[in-house]
Amino acid sequence: MVPMTTAPATPLQIGPHSVWPPVVLAPMAGITNAPFRTLCREFSGGQGLFVSEMITTRALVARNEKTMHLIHFDGTEKPRSIQLYGVDPVTVGAAVRMIVDEDLADHIDLNFGCPVPKVTRKGGGSALPYKRNLLRSILREAVGNAGALPVTIKMRKGIDDDHLTYLDAGRIAVEEGVTAVALHGRTAAQHYGGNADWEAIARLKEAVTEIPVLGNGDIWCAEDALRMMRETGCDGVVVGRGCLGRPWLFGDLVAAFDETAAESGTRKQATPSLREVAGVMRRHAELLGEWLEDEERGVIDFRKHVAWYTKGFSVGSEMRRKLAMASSLAELDEHLAGLHLDQTWPDGAEGPRGRTAPGKRVVLPDGWLDDPYDCAVAGADAELDTSGG
Repeated sequence: MVPMTTAPATPLQIGPHSVWPPVVLAPMAGITNAPFRTLCREFSGGQGLFVSEMITTRALVARNEKTMHLIHFDGTEKPRSIQLYGVDPVTVGAAVRMIVDEDLADHIDLNFGCPVPKVTRKGGGSALPYKRNLLRSILREAVGNAGALPVTIKMRKGIDDDHLTYLDAGRIAVEEGVTAVALHGRTAAQHYGGNADWEAIARLKEAVTEIPVLGNGDIWCAEDALRMMRETGCDGVVVGRGCLGRPWLFGDLVAAFDETAAESGTRKQATPSLREVAGVMRRHAELLGEWLEDEERGVIDFRKHVAWYTKGFSVGSEMRRKLAMASSLAELDEHLAGLHLDQTWPDGAEGPRGRTAPGKRVVLPDGWLDDPYDCAVAGADAELDTSGG
């Protein structure tokens, strides 16, 4: 890879949308819903690009009730960014056309990175780009129906180290009119284990010069984002697991990129006390309840975030259990008040979070690897009837 001396001090251009800092919230099923995006935007001062959780095209076209709720954007979200997942070119085209005709979003991202076995065994997710002609057909339908809306894609390196697809997929994306490509520097076989391969991001950037290339993987703090851009030359970063339980990371990213642009030598990082973290936890749960129009459902949905928010702090297992079993805001308030809230930000809160287990053998349809150019069609059940987590 060719290292850069400094991180770029220019906005990320996604079609007509100029994004500063060049930072994108990764779509994460069950996580990046409207309440979490609100928290991240508040900490960033509205700067950056915040993508919805994954929406399946079949569910969108069918107007599934849950899916229609997931595509709701707050009036302050500009641009409105939606991620679609689909395996059938015709259905993807219909979903994109619906978004355009009904003014549902300002930017469409397509997911080709899901490593989940129930998806790959049917030829979907990160298995799909191996079939080059199927990938091309999907992109052609998406871009052809998008009108003025920019279409981007997010992908992995490939199925495994013997079946890498990202360079071919990047070229196909350029040829079909995609606006930007994002690469998670892992294969499907890795899932979220090991280290992300930033050198692959650099190679993609060298191969794809016509459109922005974004890097994704192992960005746990703002300095990681700057380092990725310096080392790979990528045009922007996509932040996923690093912000779990840390929506204030986007404030760190804004400050870091602004300081780099101003050639300032200072570098600030949020180090909230447990009292401050508890305040964010409470607001997160409240926002979920408002969004779901049901306080109990909101607090229950919040449970998955407890371990991420409290990572590194001295919170006993019994208290963590109580927090993760709360069913009302009053109950959550009671347990939060029982914490030792004067704790300062601990070193143990830094670093990896979320899923880190290594992957297993990727399950694929019979004969999927025989010919990367045959006219394959992914199974209909590679796309779920509903969206999100």
